[in-house]
Amino acid sequence: MKRLVVGQKDRVGEWVASRVGQNAPWGAFEAIGLEQDGELIAGIVLSGYVKDARASMHCAGEGKRWLNREFLFACFDYAFRQMGCKVLVNPVNADNADSIRFTKHIGFTEVCRIPDGAGDCDLVIFIMPRADCRWLHKEIRYGVPIKKAA
Repeated sequence: MKRLVVGQKDRVGEWVASRVGQNAPWGAFEAIGLEQDGELIAGIVLSGYVKDARASMHCAGEGKRWLNREFLFACFDYAFRQMGCKVLVNPVNADNADSIRFTKHIGFTEVCRIPDGAGDCDLVIFIMPRADCRWLHKEIRYGVPIKKAA
């Protein structure tokens, strides 16, 4: 059974950092994870928070079947409703085609590319304004098991 992980931001933050190439500490951040059989299989980190404005979202998942709607609902509910963000920013390395495809699929829009911003390639900047988020129509109860879709 999959279960949301809240209140363990250091654990989730380290897990996400190891998968997205984050070499420095996140600084002030929040994190939500998803575990199965006690092992993390997905996580998001919200960093660079500016009150009543924005945060950067960094996401990682293990394998092909980690993503589910409940996890997305929880992540966007927390960022937009709990933290009060008006927009989320998602930086993605231009050479990471899978991440770019995923980011677009869940509703982010590319707004610019920073040449060599990721070192060996461009950095693609995506945003999702709260008004464009299709993941806010469901209420979330943190800490309850996520039911498998029928």
